[in-house]
Amino acid sequence: MDPNSAEQRIITERLRPKLDEVNRALQTHFSSVEDHVSFTLQQSYFKCAYECFDRRRRQEEIGTCVERCTGPLVNAQSVFQNEISVFQEKLQRSLLVCQDKYESSKLQANKGNAMMELESCVDLSVQDSIKTLPHVVERLKGQMGMTD
Repeated sequence: MDPNSAEQRIITERLRPKLDEVNRALQTHFSSVEDHVSFTLQQSYFKCAYECFDRRRRQEEIGTCVERCTGPLVNAQSVFQNEISVFQEKLQRSLLVCQDKYESSKLQANKGNAMMELESCVDLSVQDSIKTLPHVVERLKGQMGMTD
């Protein structure tokens, strides 16, 4: 068995709970925004688009009207996806720093502490990322014009 693959499996098993914690926090914090996009904005879109279909209008007018209706929904989905991507990128960069520290520790004399240092670094990165979520959600809500 390849020692690197065994080591990678151990690392993955030990760090999986931290990644699960981030996913749970994302779901918790973003659920109200997802609900707003999936239901409130989609409902508004469908109501708006429905009203576009009027026999007195020409086909191109209907198309233009429906396209105008999609604007708020598409914009909100784009803003939402962008915020999620930015959050994930920041977390990923932070975790890469942890991985670099781990690799450096393995090369030095303190191989035994390398795993503990990795876990500590990952835990700190995860906690710091989770702490930013309420601020990210508030910024998103502001961009989408959501009120509580």
